[in-house]
Amino acid sequence: MKKIFGSLTLACVLALSLASLAQEQMKQDTPKNDEMKQGTMKDNKSDAMKKDMKKEKMKDKMKKDDMKKDMKKDKMKDKMKKNDMKDDMKDEMKQN
Repeated sequence: MKKIFGSLTLACVLALSLASLAQEQMKQDTPKNDEMKQGTMKDNKSDAMKKDMKKEKMKDKMKKDDMKKDMKKDKMKDKMKKNDMKDDMKDEMKQN
């Protein structure tokens, strides 16, 4: 009877020590995983923000380029109108 009780007690003590050891190791691993996850999430967010900023800059550049092209077209149209007006004036002068 004493042998059974002793071996049962020994088995319980070993099981408890193994369980507590395993639990400690799990607690230590969890923060590391969380830190890694948080770090990658921050990296992903910052990468996404950088991409968005680049897209916005490209859009701004394209808008500026389009505005410049439109301004050039407008200037050309104005010049053409002025030239047409001059030609019309010359034609009128010749007719008179």
